Amino acid sequence: MKSAPCTGTFVAALYFATLWNVVSSYSSGNGSFPYNFLFGAATASYQVEGGWNLSGKGENIWDVFTHTHPEWIADHSSGDIACDSYHNYKKDVKLLKKLQVQVYRFSISWARILPNGDLSLINHSGITYYKNLIAALREVHIEPMVTMYHWDLPQALEDKGGWLNTQMADYFKNYASLLFTLFGDQVKWWITFNEPTEVCTGYVSRDAAPGVVLPGVGDYKAAHTILQAHAKAYHVYDQKFRSKQKGRVSITLSSRWLEPISESSEDIEASERGMQFELGWFAHPIYSKSGDYPPLMRKIVDEHSRAEGLKYSRLPSFSGYWIKYIRGTADFFALNHYTTRLVTSGEEGEIPSKEHDTGVISKVDPSWPSSASKWLKVVPWGFRKLLKWVKSEYRNPPVFVTENGFSDHGELEDNDRIYYHKNYLAELLKAINEDGCKVIGYTVWSIMDNFEWERGYTEKFGVFHVNFSDPARSRQQKKSVEVLSKIFHLKKLDEADNFV
Repeated sequence: MKSAPCTGTFVAALYFATLWNVVSSYSSGNGSFPYNFLFGAATASYQVEGGWNLSGKGENIWDVFTHTHPEWIADHSSGDIACDSYHNYKKDVKLLKKLQVQVYRFSISWARILPNGDLSLINHSGITYYKNLIAALREVHIEPMVTMYHWDLPQALEDKGGWLNTQMADYFKNYASLLFTLFGDQVKWWITFNEPTEVCTGYVSRDAAPGVVLPGVGDYKAAHTILQAHAKAYHVYDQKFRSKQKGRVSITLSSRWLEPISESSEDIEASERGMQFELGWFAHPIYSKSGDYPPLMRKIVDEHSRAEGLKYSRLPSFSGYWIKYIRGTADFFALNHYTTRLVTSGEEGEIPSKEHDTGVISKVDPSWPSSASKWLKVVPWGFRKLLKWVKSEYRNPPVFVTENGFSDHGELEDNDRIYYHKNYLAELLKAINEDGCKVIGYTVWSIMDNFEWERGYTEKFGVFHVNFSDPARSRQQKKSVEVLSKIFHLKKLDEADNFV
């Protein structure tokens, strides 16, 4: 097999330098962000679009998951209608304009473009929908940031094995190439996958679609395919589209900060081990100098597999070709972050499972403020520590925070959300000004209340309220819009002081 091309690593390094030179040309101080720092808001297709069976769209795994097992969703709901953004996208653009964002991150429904998942059928109604949305955004000077895959695999491809099937990497490559062809002249920010760790959860338990239960095996296998798919999409852009379209491509990774519960060496090691299994799982193959999975992860899973009497490790191996092919396939570090955990060494989870392999027990401090989501505690200082870890671990890449948000029960006077964003943004500024982290953008999750996966509509992350009892899905501004719009427009955090 011929050696892998090295263009990805070179181009990524070039973008790292170029982007940060632009951002660092303005010194952010006194609560101010760099003048060209990008603020945005985000959504995902299944969570907001609705129109699940309209205009030629094919079924995706979340359509099937919610229709087949509504009891697995907290309120037995689905994204069939959701916010009905399929019909209300012009209203949504007005919301974005009111929030004063410079970027709107949204995802394309694979099954709305390719109902069968492959190129055998191209749905032109779906293409028209996204072209109209992109045109509406650009008309009001909002940059589209497009996520190609936000968890809604066409069911036709899941029927072929989904992400457990290595051929899925080629299906994704073809899909990505079509998107670049269709939209690349207007889209300059691309995300291949959103939170691949969560995609892999669908091959661990029934908490997420497709609900295949293969812990400690299915998740590792799916991740292996996803990394190959991401790299193929990146190289297609590099080889066929970049010179003309001049965009940027990355993959959004999500991570908590894992704080050692004490200063003991055992707990510090547990923290590092947890970070390598959580963020390093996907980040190390792409951003590290050596590529491949984190060595500590490789060692532990290999040892556990042998102890379980297995001939081969449950963590698949990349050939030298694939290690080179995947390494460097990102033009910036796209990061989602919400919360923090205290960790210590110990065993949790069934055998086998990634949770057991990690060898970490996580806890929360009871003094940490809560949200409407059991998993989301308000710990602003963890954000700064995570950004510093990324800087240290991956040679300080430019970071675009593609999600950060707070859940409540839909209060219009959402002071807790204001507190959350103001304090997380304060820690982000410290990371830029005091730690030298190259953060180039920040995206709020979400522009509006929407379908929150297995939690249905029981938790609300939007800065705009959506009335799901109203057939028109009317939107209403929350207090946080007034605060965030001032910060985003003036790029000054202290503009929020009078509201909290």
